[in-house]
Amino acid sequence: MSEQQPATPAFGEADLSNCEREQIHLAGSIQPHGALLVLQEPELRVVQASANAGSFLGHESPVGTKLDDWEGDLSEKIRRHLGDRMDRIPIAVRCHLGSPAREFDGLIHRPPEGGLIVELEEAGASLNLSQHLEDSLRKILETASLAELCSESAGIIKALTGFDRVMVYRFDEEGHGEVFAERREEHLEAFLGNRYPASDIPQIARRLYERNRVRLLVDVDYEPVPLQPALSPLTGGELDMSLCTLRSMSPIHIQYLQNMGVSATLVASLMVAGRLWGLIACHHYAPRSVPYETRAVVELLAETIATRLAALESFVQAEAELMVQRLEQRLVEAISRDGDWQSALFGHSRSLLQPLDASGAALLFEGEVRTTGEVPGTRELRRIGNWLDRQARKGQITTTSLGREEPAFASLTPVASGLLAMPLSSVPGEYLLWFRPERIRTVTWGGNPFKPVIVGNDPSDLSPRRSFSQWHEVVEGTADPWTSADLNTARLIGDTLADVVLQFRSVRMVIAQEQLDQVSDKVKLSEQPVITASPEGRILLINSAFRRLLKDPGKELTTVNDLPSLFTNPNAVRRSLDDLLRHQSTWRGEVVLHLQEEEATPLRVRADAVISAPDHLLGFVFMFTDLTERKAADTARRQFQEGLIGRHQMHGLQLNSKSDLLYRNLLSSVVGNAQLAALEITDSMELAKIPSKLESVQASVARSRELLEHLMWHAMVDDDSEDEEGPGGKDRPPGIRS
Repeated sequence: MSEQQPATPAFGEADLSNCEREQIHLAGSIQPHGALLVLQEPELRVVQASANAGSFLGHESPVGTKLDDWEGDLSEKIRRHLGDRMDRIPIAVRCHLGSPAREFDGLIHRPPEGGLIVELEEAGASLNLSQHLEDSLRKILETASLAELCSESAGIIKALTGFDRVMVYRFDEEGHGEVFAERREEHLEAFLGNRYPASDIPQIARRLYERNRVRLLVDVDYEPVPLQPALSPLTGGELDMSLCTLRSMSPIHIQYLQNMGVSATLVASLMVAGRLWGLIACHHYAPRSVPYETRAVVELLAETIATRLAALESFVQAEAELMVQRLEQRLVEAISRDGDWQSALFGHSRSLLQPLDASGAALLFEGEVRTTGEVPGTRELRRIGNWLDRQARKGQITTTSLGREEPAFASLTPVASGLLAMPLSSVPGEYLLWFRPERIRTVTWGGNPFKPVIVGNDPSDLSPRRSFSQWHEVVEGTADPWTSADLNTARLIGDTLADVVLQFRSVRMVIAQEQLDQVSDKVKLSEQPVITASPEGRILLINSAFRRLLKDPGKELTTVNDLPSLFTNPNAVRRSLDDLLRHQSTWRGEVVLHLQEEEATPLRVRADAVISAPDHLLGFVFMFTDLTERKAADTARRQFQEGLIGRHQMHGLQLNSKSDLLYRNLLSSVVGNAQLAALEITDSMELAKIPSKLESVQASVARSRELLEHLMWHAMVDDDSEDEEGPGGKDRPPGIRS
């Protein structure tokens, strides 16, 4: 029998045992500070509306009517955009309705099932975009660290919105949240540093935060306004309100805020590299309305902040990569000079420990153990190596509680609670290990995370936890967690050492023919393509990694002179080979392996002569690196720049000179921030992630520009309100939403 799936509660019917699955996008009601209409295309007939739409908009019994028959210009404004895509970002319009005419801000989007959703709020006062955006964008761009960026951002959003408390809330790998930065009124209790369990924000809510980037709750004590009829006449089902800004909040979330004493909230998403990095959470202790224009500025700033976050995270990675490059240089020089790379690795222990904030490190290599810092004894290190060999996990292995994961190592907790292991080859027992000691620490939670509910007289009477006073948990038996930056740095160091080990073994294979069988097996097993040759150019070994590149394991290659025919530019390869064979000149370059029609593999080649004693040539070592990911990253970088220049070049807008200059300056700041982030990202050696990261930045720029155009149109309408042509006049600039 198949396992019964847990029930999916309808909106408003969830309790804390199943709120993770509550269908919060099918709210069926809105907050009362606006009105909602559902329109059937193309006649723009109202088929569903919020119960307050008639009184709010001054048009009695709107359901069944056509917008063309309404007094005002809403129908005209909507018809301009019927051919536009409206399923990702709602289109903003400013319109007039009723007699006498009242001004409204409208947001229009197309839900998945079709039709149009129109949300209308009373128009707010126009912002001074120069004051609120130019300074803010400059401050964000000038921040040099994550902490500075988040603190500055909280201050910017607080000044813009006037909320009592603004927090930058960061998620960790497990989904728990931490108040990473905070700006608040002085009389309020500090939440800075508080942690909140992942269960406080269900996964379905997180997915909606990714789509609907700004959410507003005006008054926690509001009475929900139902939709009439309850089911959409277009589908017969509940209306998908995922992108609705007026959508009612989950009753559990409302209870949560009431327990905190919060009356109004504004939350903006921070999306970095396609993931929800965190939130900008604003709290107010009295009801507070925020007009569309201010919310749009908040969203634009959130996009800019997220782009800067991506740049700063990539900058940290680039620094780690520079350190690894220096380490590799020392190791290669040590092999050439002394034939011993291990002394160079451990001769600068600070450069091995500091980048990962480790207290100790150990190398297990060819039966030998070398250490630096605080580490377990040699016997225990060998046991750890054996334990790692038995793990089903491949590649990088990490833990913050080694003694809990393997009780046999419990006695090592004081010095080796945290372990990060990088395999150096496919040979069992060869690892570079980093250690962190146990850190008995106090974690401050915003309320007891292990008692999230209070049970009333009726066991089904569940409500979110009512205590938000700080709750302190003493954590023992664990080390500080390894961050994603730690893991990336360890991977870089491990990959570099794996290359050095392979080069060392390849050189040793040429020098020590008597050990050929033993060492060549290890070279053969390497994942990096390698060829070794005698002084005369006779090929001694082609490992399986290079054979896989050939797609023809049986292809006959006898001497290095057989190699040029494998590549797209054989003459250039032949010249480089000639310099290597005749003059022992180092060969560093790029080649393209071209074996079949329409199939080519770009490779980096690193070829060296192996010389022993003065002027005694022993042979040659060729090492190849697949550049497919690097080329994809280069293509993504080029397309990114072309996209910025082509799609985001500044239009010659037909605005007044002051507005035109403002638009150009603001867009220039957005694009400049994106270009800086792209430089930091593409400097990274984490090649596989570069295209997706650049795509995320490009998407953020596109979203920011669209928001900026919405804002500039609002500003233009306000500045030109006395113009008889009005917002629909012939001078409306191209690309600006009306």
